[in-house]
Amino acid sequence: MDKSARFPDVMLLAAGLGTRLRPITETVPKPLVPVAGTPLIERIIANARAEGATRFVANAHYRADQLLAHFGGLLKVNREAELLGTGGGVKAALPMLHSDPFFVMNTDAFWPPGSDAPLARMQARYARPDDIVLLCVQPHRATGFGRSHDFCLDPMGQITLDYGAPVIYAGVALMAKGLFADTPDGAFSLNRLFEAALERETLKGVVLDAPWFHVGDPSALEAAQAALKP
Repeated sequence: MDKSARFPDVMLLAAGLGTRLRPITETVPKPLVPVAGTPLIERIIANARAEGATRFVANAHYRADQLLAHFGGLLKVNREAELLGTGGGVKAALPMLHSDPFFVMNTDAFWPPGSDAPLARMQARYARPDDIVLLCVQPHRATGFGRSHDFCLDPMGQITLDYGAPVIYAGVALMAKGLFADTPDGAFSLNRLFEAALERETLKGVVLDAPWFHVGDPSALEAAQAALKP
């Protein structure tokens, strides 16, 4: 990837219902749930800003008014009348994204500020438009994650299903707009694009060199807050 180019835009996935975080999310959307005093989405934005990100777009659906009020017009938000899933949500917001490729970031997972700069490594790993580069984390560095792992990462940085070190998808992907050309209108998952890249052997991974916190349910929120106490 051209290092002289501007830092890619960041698409923040912020439309979900956050059902596993109930009862907390009965009154507040998941991205605004505070972790040690800071809303989740602000922690993810801080991770990206630390490496040079300046342009952010988010989608919103559940309690969208709260998200819009939180940012007060400082962030472009694509409001979804119906939930479009991770893939459909990104596709609907593509006209708001200027860069190509761009980052997609979940708003329920983050790493401590200043602990690593993985997005630069992801950009270095990206070579062509059919590449997708995923941020990965080693299971022993993950808090709040229920499964053993999602993929394996081979010694060359290629993601596989069964060869290499077990890793967890850490909720950040670098990908191109063209990958959405043949996707359906309406709701679908980004997993559809990840699986296609895996099949054509263009799914790559970069390992996060820091603790990683996934805030998916109340116990994970409690664990993250305990770990982040001064």
